[in-house]
Formats: sequence, C-alpha cells, structure tokens
Amino acid sequence: MEEATVHSEHETSPWPMVVGASVLLAAMALLSYFTWEMPVLGMVLGGTMLAVLAIGLSGWAREFYVHGVEEGVGPVAVSAFILSEVMIFGTMFVAFWLGRIENASEWASYIPEGLDAGFAVWLTLILWASSITVLFAERAFEQGNRSKSLIWLGSTMALGTLFVVMHMNEWAHLAGEGFTVGTNIYASTFYGLTGVHTSHVIVGLFLHMIVFGVVATGLMTTERITLFRGASLYWHFVDIMWLLVAANVYLIGGSS
Repeated sequence: MEEATVHSEHETSPWPMVVGASVLLAAMALLSYFTWEMPVLGMVLGGTMLAVLAIGLSGWAREFYVHGVEEGVGPVAVSAFILSEVMIFGTMFVAFWLGRIENASEWASYIPEGLDAGFAVWLTLILWASSITVLFAERAFEQGNRSKSLIWLGSTMALGTLFVVMHMNEWAHLAGEGFTVGTNIYASTFYGLTGVHTSHVIVGLFLHMIVFGVVATGLMTTERITLFRGASLYWHFVDIMWLLVAANVYLIGGSS
C-alpha cells in the first residue's frame, strides 16, 4: 500500500507586519499629542504612520494581485464588515439620543452659535457627488476604459479629501468658540459621531488609493474586480451613513 504524501504550503508575507506597525505608530502619535503633551512628536509620528500604512497596504495589494487568487468570498466579507460598522454607528446614535432626551430642558444652552446646518448641506452635496464619481469609475473600468476610470477615481478622492478638510476646519472653528469634546453632552456626541464618520471617510480614501494604484499599474483586470467593488460599496455606505449623522447632530442636535 502506497502511503499518501501530504504537501504543506506555507505562505509568508511582510506586509501584515508593516500595517501592524502603522497601528502601533498611530497609538504612539495619539499618546504623544494628547497625553505626553509633545505635539510636534505626535504630528511627526502621525505623518510617519500614514506613510507606513500607505506602503503596507499598497505592498499587500500588489502581492495579492501578483501571487494571490480570489476565493469568491469578497462580497460576503464586505457585507459582514459593513454590518459590523452599522453596529458601531448604532451604538453611538443610541448614546446621542439618550443624552438628547435626558438633557432636553437645557439642550438649547448646549448649542454653539457657530453651528451652521447649512454647512452640513454642502458636506452632503460633496459626498453625494463622490458617490456618483465612484460609480462612474467602476462602470468605466468594467467597460475596459482604464484611463476614464482613473479620472473618476481621482475625482472621488479629491471630493473625499475636500470633505475631510472642510470638516476639520469646522471643528477648529467650533473649538475656538469653546465648543470642545468635554464641554457638554452635545459636544461629546457631536464630535463622537462626526469624528467616527470622518475616520471612515479617511479609510475609504486609503482604499481608493489602493484601487487607483492597482488599476493604474494594470494589476487589476475585469476578471478580478472584487477590490474595486468592495471599495465602492464601502464608500456608498459611508455616504449613506453621513445622512443619518448629519440629520442627528445638525438638525436634531442643533435645534432646541
């Protein structure tokens, strides 16, 4: 009787370690800036973290498209990930509403003068426009028009970056008026919800940067488009979630 021969295959990759190092740098950057009161070091570590994260994710994506194969579980994985994100936002919405209800009588005194609901409309239009551009980018790639897809992807990233910059400028303006995270329950939930959402926009921008890279270098083909579709689906989710965030923190939160 012939003995069965078992072949084992071990895959090694340095890129998960690189991405993990960026997470460590993020924690050190936050500690340096807020706890150790060393803002310059915090900003340097933060910039280094972004660079290391970009390198790690780009290398990981390239490695997959050169050596890996799609297992067909991408849509399920993205859907499960979005479901977990819904739970995170749901928890924060509950916290907002509990604070709103329990402090209804004095809520009007919590609203800062500089809060402008009209500004939220502009942010909404920017994200809506980015959802349209990413849709055009995906369709152009599916039709084999790589150059047009890159143009639409670049437009999506530009709009997303504009959203982040404008939002951070608004935070700085409100903080200058004394409306900081610990001012009151409205401030805590306002910065909590808008901050978590903006962090998701930044993650989406990183995903689009990776997609842009693999499309531009020709690594992605129409037969292996799961990453593109997953990034687009995530971006649409972030855009839809913004409507709920804006409706709560600006319309409901900004009225007495």
